[in-house]
Amino acid sequence: MIMEIKEFIENFADQFDEIDASVLKPETVFHELDGYTSLVALLIITMIDEEYDVTVTGDDMKKQVTIGDLYNLVSSRL
Repeated sequence: MIMEIKEFIENFADQFDEIDASVLKPETVFHELDGYTSLVALLIITMIDEEYDVTVTGDDMKKQVTIGDLYNLVSSRL
């Protein structure tokens, strides 16, 4: 399965109430986004599991800095 970064960013943005995918880039530091909470982190983990059938832990989320880092982690586990 090939995953596109654009699609990943759109799915990522869908986990937030008020973030448009068009403002997010692979370089975006997601921990600094308005509205990023532990609940949103869980939503992102769930989305990754459902959309890509990849398991990501809370520790994995803490270790990734940018959306691109998270994308690369998920890609490496596909």
